[in-house]
Amino acid sequence: MEGMEMMDSGGLDWMKIISAIALGAMIIYLLPRAKAMMQASAEAENKDWKGVLIPIAGVVLFVIFLIAMVR
Repeated sequence: MEGMEMMDSGGLDWMKIISAIALGAMIIYLLPRAKAMMQASAEAENKDWKGVLIPIAGVVLFVIFLIAMVR
């Protein structure tokens, strides 16, 4: 049993290293796009927000309706 534990920990170390490298690359790749999205978000108009709030309100009302039907 002791030999199995050593084999598992060796593979796990490489997996952690590869995951950390992939995570770092993803963060570096996404940072410029996040900046652009934040700037575009500041330029949003009120009518843009209405387009988001109406579907959310519809979902909330539908969930309330489902809860009322179950009671």
